[in-house]
Amino acid sequence: MENAATLQYKKMTETPVSLLISKLTVPTVISMLVTSIYNMADTAFVGKLGTSASGAVGIVFGFMAILQAVGFLFGQGSGNYVGRKLGAQDMKAASEYASTGFFSSFALSIVIEIFCFAFLHKLIYALGSTDTIYPYAKDYIKWILIAAPFMVSSLTLNVILRYEGKAFFSMLGLGTGAILNIACDPIFMFVFGFGVAGAGISTAFSQLVSFIILLCPFLSGKTQSKLSFRYVRLSWPIFLNIFLTGLPSLLRNALGCISTMMLNYLAAPYGDAAVAGMSIASRIAMFILSISIGIGQGFQPVCSFNYGAKKYARVRKAYFFTVVFATVCLAVLCTICLIFNLDFVKLFRDDPKVIAIASRSLRLQCYVLYIQPLCVITEFLMQTTGQKLIAAIHSSFRAGLFFIPSLAILWYFRGLSGIEEAQPVSYLITSLVDIPFIFIALNHVALDKQPEHQKD
Repeated sequence: MENAATLQYKKMTETPVSLLISKLTVPTVISMLVTSIYNMADTAFVGKLGTSASGAVGIVFGFMAILQAVGFLFGQGSGNYVGRKLGAQDMKAASEYASTGFFSSFALSIVIEIFCFAFLHKLIYALGSTDTIYPYAKDYIKWILIAAPFMVSSLTLNVILRYEGKAFFSMLGLGTGAILNIACDPIFMFVFGFGVAGAGISTAFSQLVSFIILLCPFLSGKTQSKLSFRYVRLSWPIFLNIFLTGLPSLLRNALGCISTMMLNYLAAPYGDAAVAGMSIASRIAMFILSISIGIGQGFQPVCSFNYGAKKYARVRKAYFFTVVFATVCLAVLCTICLIFNLDFVKLFRDDPKVIAIASRSLRLQCYVLYIQPLCVITEFLMQTTGQKLIAAIHSSFRAGLFFIPSLAILWYFRGLSGIEEAQPVSYLITSLVDIPFIFIALNHVALDKQPEHQKD
């Protein structure tokens, strides 16, 4: 075990960063792509049941963002310290953060599940549902709630594995669950005749399988950090470190949920076609953006390991390489999406109104989506190197603090067209505001000479 830890340390701190990030990026990008594909598969399969059913996916997607917020809060919060402690070769502390983060996420998700079931009717309407969408959303969301503890803790396990540099296991868990969900969707929905509920059952089942696969590396001793109740620390400093480090991820997903709810509310008066169209455009745009997020996730373990090992020059070099790499990839994808815009949208619905709304919204986003990698990677740099407050502020800007007012103002003056234009406008504003954050983040890494143990 000691030899394996030494080999992993040398790999993460001595391999050329371009080669190391490229290797780690392959499984993380595949994980993001497969996850996005199965999200889009739900949209496509449910879309065959009608426009209202298709709108239900957009409604429940907002709630799933809440669950993701909790999972990433504990995953990023604990995983970040796991990577840094392993970089400092402190295995015991790494296990304490991993165990505390995992069991905390599982416990909190059970509390959320019970609370949401108690107020299910109000929850669905709070997410922006219309009366016609409501029955479909209810059939779908109840199965998501049943799977909530496994869904949330799977995200936590996934992030911890990535920070350990074990991205292959992360890909295996998420990828298997996603493929299983795609395969089971038509079976539960159409063969068994469960309709929208079948999509929910398929998601719940696939999340359980994914959870089991992600847990296996920890139980079989393939990870350096351990998951055990004996490593759980009910310590205020540890919980504070996890919360503050994971706060940007929580804010990003929570504000994303609020943004989705507001988008659904404003689109609802224009009919179910507007809700469905905006949902489809969001899913496709997220699929494209997931490439840069996946590349950024390949950067995070390299960043945390080398930051913990005090190899700050490697951190900066890794940052610049990742930004250029992700930007080039996204520029190519945005160009492809602009060329085949209508063809992509028609995969989800054949309703002319839905197609018109979704295609225009998606086209506008593609014009500016390629500038997002700079924002994403900068945020990952700040979060991973312990710049908790500035990372939280940056995350709030990117996730919704610019999108929400843009949405309200443009809707007021331009109606449905303004709703379609709000996301690209917020992307542009975020990229401009991001410039000083880049200098702050890089200056922190350049000047940071404080011993790692004093940072906690």
